[in-house]
Amino acid sequence: MANTPQSKKRARQNETRNEINRARRSRIRTFVRKVEEAIASGNAEAAKAALLAAEPEMARGVTKGVLHKNTVSRKVSRLSARVKALSAN
Repeated sequence: MANTPQSKKRARQNETRNEINRARRSRIRTFVRKVEEAIASGNAEAAKAALLAAEPEMARGVTKGVLHKNTVSRKVSRLSARVKALSAN
């Protein structure tokens, strides 16, 4: 348990940051899910539009410290490859 005033404040801050980061992570997952659903439906235009909406959200997750840069880069790369393969067919 937090004893010093500093550790009590850090505990409060951690709770707040945890809620904010959870919301950001959830928002990113929602955008990614929309891309994957569009890919699964076979709609190339919707998938492309969803990917264009998802990329900035994922990049924002990096700048806010929610996700690692390489993780987002890998996920964007894999999603864009799937969208490209879908539009090629």
